Amino acid sequence: MTTGSDRRSTEETRGSVQGGSRRRAREFALQGLYQWLLAGTAPSTIRAQLTEAGGFAKCDAKFFDGLWHGVTGEFDTLVSAFAPYLDRPPAELSPIEKGVLAIGAWELLRQPDIPYRVAINEAVELAKSYGGTDGYKYVNGVLDRLAAATRGAEIGASRSTT
Repeated sequence: MTTGSDRRSTEETRGSVQGGSRRRAREFALQGLYQWLLAGTAPSTIRAQLTEAGGFAKCDAKFFDGLWHGVTGEFDTLVSAFAPYLDRPPAELSPIEKGVLAIGAWELLRQPDIPYRVAINEAVELAKSYGGTDGYKYVNGVLDRLAAATRGAEIGASRSTT
């Protein structure tokens, strides 16, 4: 029988090195967003702390920098983008849900080279690892609706070829 951590390790080793290093970058970004949302520490200070943290060398630093600067720099815009698909005001989201949704929204809106399914799946995986019991289902639903609204052509092309 495999445990959750065994299964995760197996999945990461099956994926590309880039996929694993990008996942680490997303995890570090989520940790930083959590600190930013709760403590209000300056993003540049948090970034400096994260880059010195153990394990940071294993993440895609270039992707992390783009993600970090993009999400912190456009946070309110990103929240406004996914807010229409929420069942409650954004202020009532947990910091983890809000951070995961902001990361997913940034990838959907600002990174067209990342397939919409990958952006959503990576956000769901973050929510499974760090969020509440069923928070990943909520994240999936919100980002799926955002993707339908913003990447309709990509979704249509994907569905017509499968």
